[in-house]
Formats: sequence, structure tokens, C-alpha cells
Amino acid sequence: MTRRVVVTGCGVVTALGCEVGEFWDGICAGKSGVSRLERFDASEFKVHFGGEIKHFDCTEHAEVDSKDLRRLDRFCQFALAAASKAFTQSGLDLPNEDPHRLGVLIGSGIGGLTEIEQQHIKLFDRGPSRVSPFMIPKLMVNAASGNLSVHFGLKGPNTAVATACASATNAIGDAFRLVQHGNADVMITGGSEAAVTPMGLSGFARMSALSTRNTEPEKASRPFDAGRDGFVLAEGAGAMVVEEYEHAKARGATILAEILGYGMSADATHITAPDPEGRGAGRAMLYTIKDAGIDVEKIGYVNAHGTSTPLGDKAETVAIKTVFGDHAKSIAVSSTKSQLGHLLGASGGVETVACVLALQNQVIPPTINLDDPDPDCDLDYVPHEARSAQIDYVLKNSFGFGGHNACLVLGRAA
Repeated sequence: MTRRVVVTGCGVVTALGCEVGEFWDGICAGKSGVSRLERFDASEFKVHFGGEIKHFDCTEHAEVDSKDLRRLDRFCQFALAAASKAFTQSGLDLPNEDPHRLGVLIGSGIGGLTEIEQQHIKLFDRGPSRVSPFMIPKLMVNAASGNLSVHFGLKGPNTAVATACASATNAIGDAFRLVQHGNADVMITGGSEAAVTPMGLSGFARMSALSTRNTEPEKASRPFDAGRDGFVLAEGAGAMVVEEYEHAKARGATILAEILGYGMSADATHITAPDPEGRGAGRAMLYTIKDAGIDVEKIGYVNAHGTSTPLGDKAETVAIKTVFGDHAKSIAVSSTKSQLGHLLGASGGVETVACVLALQNQVIPPTINLDDPDPDCDLDYVPHEARSAQIDYVLKNSFGFGGHNACLVLGRAA
């Protein structure tokens, strides 16, 4: 049994805003959410900036008391805030739903890094007896899914995905499959990450993965530009309610978009570097388009992984050309990471919300900071300004450390 799966709610927590409308306005205006870090002193670090959520208070976005909040790592708080927004927009009335048919699937690449750092300090400064008994439940990658299940009382499928920067896209795809094949009627899904911490920043910087454009943070994330020098570490969450079409229709829900295809693959070449020929990425794209049951020429927009790394952007460009052939030159491709930075395991969640909004509004998000295009990256990356266009189908790409590749095809709501 295969069933149609639609999106009925979206929520975000990003450096451009924690309301979907504010987020989308910022995207369309070409704003950057990247700035100097404020939560900790990064002056002695190699990198001083990131896509940080300023002055975040979860109680402003979700119904949660202070006691419960103390038991949630920052990444779980982001997930709760985004999921609450998506749940509200969906209009689901829990008393009228069978909780065993509603589930949760949230991805995260790292999980509770803030909690790990804080308890590590306690262990070595004050001894093992001072380590919090809540440490493990706060830091585990599945804590977001588990806490959302408890918060909303959802008793259906409850799982988590950790595939680095592909986590949220895998989570959405896996949730899509659960609904498509009848294991659930509704899933809250997406991704959350809070790795903008001293350990997270220093770890990625030591890998030489991050941009070091400290004097111009807002210009540091520049996918497909010849001057790109690494990604910008960011945090936040993107969540959505995905639902079986007839279930949504029966309760009078507003359908925002339809999920049509999902595919994944492995590079199997290197633990952090992409296949330079983009072969794994290309297979994931082809699998997804085939799963959606459409021709490649139907894709009007590709929301690229586009991290602003020298190797990654080039490999993705090669993959798109291989998959689409001559049609590649006719497709709009853009990276919202140019505005948000890279949210790691949450990136696919936020970017899939951007795809839903692009389909709804018939507007393609821009790639900002694309001042000097790399000759090896020669597609239409929608530089600087958002573009009105007729879009019926969108392809979302996500590729992660470990060689994980995951893609989705979304269609305009019928």
C-alpha cells in the first residue's frame, strides 16, 4: 500500500527568525543571519562568527514550564519550538486523533553538545559526584524525538536519524515512507542542531572546514563563489507535519505541498570529503526523481546542499550536470546556506521548509554573496536576489560527512 503524503505544517528556529513568515521574508530579502558570536567569547578562536540564534527563549515558542526546560538541551529546545509552530499551523486536534497513528522522527548530527561540554567541566572541576543525572537523557541524539513524543502524547513510530548533515532530510524521507506505507497517518519530522559551542566551533575549525572571514561574517558563506573558503557553523531547527493526504483532506487541513520522492546513497570514498565526481550525490538525485515518478525535466528548482566549501560545491555542480544533462542549464539552483550558514543535521529541515515556501509563493530563494562565480560552478545559482518563477517540482539535496546522500522531491499543492 502506498499513499499520498502532504505537508500541513512548518516551523523554524533560525538566525533569520523563529517565525516562518519572518524567516521567509529574510530569505526573500537576501538577508544574512551570520554574525559575530555572543553566547561565548570566541576572540581566541580561529573563527569568531556563526549563524547563532540570539536571545532564544523556548517558552516564547512552546508551552513548556521552566522545570521541564532545565531537562532539555539547547538542541531539544530548538526542536520543541519548531515542532510546536508546525503543529499549530497544521491545525491538528489531538483529542480527535488516535495517538497510536501519530509519530515523531527528528534528525540531529551531533545532539546535546552543550550538555556534554557543561558536564565535562563539572567532572574535572568538581568530581564525578557533581555530574548531572540528567546528562545522558539530555545529550542523546534521540532526545528530541523522545521529548516531542512525550510533549504531544504521540504513541506511533518514534525514532531518530543521525547521518551528519543529511540527518534532517533522511528524517523527513523516513517519515514520508512511514506515512506512505501505512505505518502512521501523521508524523512530526525535521531536524535540530545546537553545535555552535566552544567545542563545536574549535572542532570544525581545526578540520579547516570553516570560513575564516572574520572581518566580514555576513559575507563568509558564499556557495559557488570563487572566494569561498569553508562553511559557516550555524544552529537551529526546521520541523514539519507530514500527513496522509486523505487524512488531511478529511479534517479540512490546508495542504502546503506534497512529498513525492525520496532517495539516498553512499559515496563510500572518504569519511569527510565528497566524491569529487559527485557520483553518490547523483545517484541519490536520480533515485529520488525516479521515486517521484516524474521526468528530470520537470524539476524547476534545486535547493542545493551548497555549503560554501571548495570541494563540496564543485562536486554538487558536477552531479547536477550528470543527472540533468542539457536541462541543467535551465534549472534554477540556489543555496539558502548563503544566508543561514550550515545547520549541520538541522539544515535539511530548515531548507525543506524553504522549498515548501518556494512552491507556495512561486519564488526561488537567492544565493547571496555570489560575487565572483567559480568557473567550475557554472549553473544558474540565482545570485543575490530572489526570483519569481513557475515551479511545480523542487529537488532538495543534503550530503553529510560519512558519505551520506539524501534527497527529496516536493510538488506544488494540488
